[in-house]
Amino acid sequence: MNLKRSLQTFVVMGAVWACSLTFAQAADKILFIPHDNRPISAEETADVVRKAGYDVVMPPEEMLSSGYDRFGDTEALWKWTQENLPGAKAAMISADSMIYGGLVPSRKHEEPEEKLLNRAQRLADLQKENPQLKLYVFASLMRTPKSGAAAGVEEPEYYRTYGADIFRRSGLLDKQETTPLNPHEKQELSKLEAAIPQEIWQDWKNRRDKNVHVSKKLIDMARAGELSYLVIGKDDNAPLSQTHREARELNAYAQGISPTRFQLLAGIDEFGLLLMTRAVNDMENVIPFVYTEYAPGKGYDTVPSYSDAKIGDSVKAAIRVAGGVPVNNSDRADLILLVNTNANGATGESWNMQEGNKLFPANNGKWRENTQAMVQKVNDYVYLRRNIALADIAFANGADNALMEALQQRNLLYRLRAYSGWNTATNSTGFALATGMLSSRMSDDDCDKLLSMRFLDDWGYQSNVRGQVGALVYGFRQDDAYAHIGQREGAITARLEKEMRLFAQKNLPPFSGLDEVRVKLPWHRMFEAAFSW
Repeated sequence: MNLKRSLQTFVVMGAVWACSLTFAQAADKILFIPHDNRPISAEETADVVRKAGYDVVMPPEEMLSSGYDRFGDTEALWKWTQENLPGAKAAMISADSMIYGGLVPSRKHEEPEEKLLNRAQRLADLQKENPQLKLYVFASLMRTPKSGAAAGVEEPEYYRTYGADIFRRSGLLDKQETTPLNPHEKQELSKLEAAIPQEIWQDWKNRRDKNVHVSKKLIDMARAGELSYLVIGKDDNAPLSQTHREARELNAYAQGISPTRFQLLAGIDEFGLLLMTRAVNDMENVIPFVYTEYAPGKGYDTVPSYSDAKIGDSVKAAIRVAGGVPVNNSDRADLILLVNTNANGATGESWNMQEGNKLFPANNGKWRENTQAMVQKVNDYVYLRRNIALADIAFANGADNALMEALQQRNLLYRLRAYSGWNTATNSTGFALATGMLSSRMSDDDCDKLLSMRFLDDWGYQSNVRGQVGALVYGFRQDDAYAHIGQREGAITARLEKEMRLFAQKNLPPFSGLDEVRVKLPWHRMFEAAFSW
């Protein structure tokens, strides 16, 4: 055999070997138990990792929390886990699902503390029984909504009446532990103590105390090495709130634990994807370098709605949760994470189209001072052929219309590798970051499919169609029609599909099926939707 032929054979065998590695990687199994069945929590998270070449196995939907009043079946989930664990390289498990029955049930359950602690212990037992398994656990520190309206139906019924008072009282109690209250604040606290019935305050506090004790149990397990990794998320909260106060307590309790074993940070819904990304990076022995760049103005120092931390600090923590390293030089980075913020650091709601509020800019599609700067950043990195993930957090619960329209007009939407603009700021930054990290393992077509889902949901639905159709729903003059659409669901879904198809026709490429996009409301409310095409 001559040298040329030998080299050809070597190249062919090398290609076969590379293909066999790819096939083996594609067969790697990850067990994933989300904290409920919402699309973004479950299927949309799993879909990202599947497109990166992994076999993500999830329990049947009927076992998961499937609405504000539908708890998951904890015993069925434990049995399913035992039956499906063989062959899994890693398991990503929501402690909320396994202990309380889901994220929302963690706020409304009536379980005794002893039973909750026993369920938590079963996670450590699972690791002991499967010592080769990488067990990643995520849990929530209970949220503190600012009002009954903000809480919706996901808190005990009394929160609709006393929510604003409970939030403010907890904030003052949080403050007085670090800074003396002034006379006005002391008087306000006394009035709030009198205004909230003692039995209501006690019920609210008792459930939270159980959550803190369970969290400490999980932290003990992480400290002892009984879990591969634990992350606890501060669900919707504020710089002065009960969640913020409890986080200080847990951080003090966890002192001395390496961040390679445990982290506590703002957010929750994005943790499933962040941890599965960490599992992939761990299995492949990869540590991605991430460079983050913010829009001009407050940028890094923005403290967004539903958070008690600077977004820059939250992003750095999320990079570490996902198994990456933040870097200060874009030339060294595997991924460029661009974060779209408002110059003044304010984050209003995406569906607020009204003008005149200087604190919260209107999401009406008109250019603001940061729009040009962010478009230019995207364009510059596209020109340099860099992998770009865009986290769109200028508004909560939806995309920035001005930015998205500018990117669409300049043919830049599908030059991104990842995008997210849904729900809270940390949800969006975490999801964009994790998808961006995994995108290097995906085909261009798969990236485009994931982008299309986010553009439909975050831009089309959350920032536009939901508000347009929601205004009609409120016309029914029933104050909870948005959250309890009932017999109107068929008509509302048909209208949503019509508007979403028009949006896709106007704003997205003519990808196959987008002209017939279908909409489902999995929790029978308008806050979230599932899309297929």
